[in-house]
Amino acid sequence: MLEIDIQDRQTALRVDESRLKAVVQRIAKDHGFQAGEVDIVIVDDRAIHQINREHLQHDYPTDVISFVFLAEQGELEGEILVSADTAIREADEGGWGAEDELLLYVIHGMLHLVGLDDVQPALRQQMRVAEKKYLAHFLVDQAQIAKMSPEREDF
Repeated sequence: MLEIDIQDRQTALRVDESRLKAVVQRIAKDHGFQAGEVDIVIVDDRAIHQINREHLQHDYPTDVISFVFLAEQGELEGEILVSADTAIREADEGGWGAEDELLLYVIHGMLHLVGLDDVQPALRQQMRVAEKKYLAHFLVDQAQIAKMSPEREDF
């Protein structure tokens, strides 16, 4: 069984934990992972900035950071860190609510955990298609999903 633990370490955004757990479970299942543990940590910009600086040597806050600890033989262990502050700030650009923006970050981080990447343009296109698929499955407004740029590079 895949265990999903959510740690909400911020106060700026109300989080629907059941929705986040469901999308992680769905992505894991679709990519052949049935066991392990995925932690989702929801933080503010200050905290994600510090993590980004310490682990990736990037001196700025970001939206999502994911760490894969194990991904083999149907078992997945990893951590997804997302910034609620960034979701609130960027939601208007996406034309949707901060909760949907945060969902996008969790989807993006989880897709990295299961092996997708977005370094090169062709890989980025695959990532965007997968993001849209899961956003649609979890009841994000179809009109807003259609507006998402396939070249979105802010992750």
